[in-house]
Amino acid sequence: MKRVQQGHVTLKCWDIGGQPRFRTMWERYCRGVNAIVFIVDIADVDVIPQAKEELHSLMSHQSLTGIPLLVLGNKSDLPQKLSVDDLIEELDLKSIQSREVCCYGISAKEETNLDAVVQFLVKWANR
Repeated sequence: MKRVQQGHVTLKCWDIGGQPRFRTMWERYCRGVNAIVFIVDIADVDVIPQAKEELHSLMSHQSLTGIPLLVLGNKSDLPQKLSVDDLIEELDLKSIQSREVCCYGISAKEETNLDAVVQFLVKWANR
């Protein structure tokens, strides 16, 4: 777990991994949280169909209804990548109901859009 502080808000973050052996744990870690962050490598288009399947499976859990979803397309700094609009389309994010859904392209390497990510999380931190 990592803690990030912004003003009077402390964010507790868990990186629970995307490997198949961890996926069965996702729902348990997401219960009772203020927001769910789902990160996809947008430079690896071959993983997108599986990411879509896993995301929609996770969002179908009754225990997670209403929890805001932030989808991040990482590696937006690479030339061969999906655009945010393409990511929204490929993951069929518009079909996800009963929650706020937001999507950004980010680059952890270049720190692109990290302020927007923190703002989204702080917005939902006290709800």
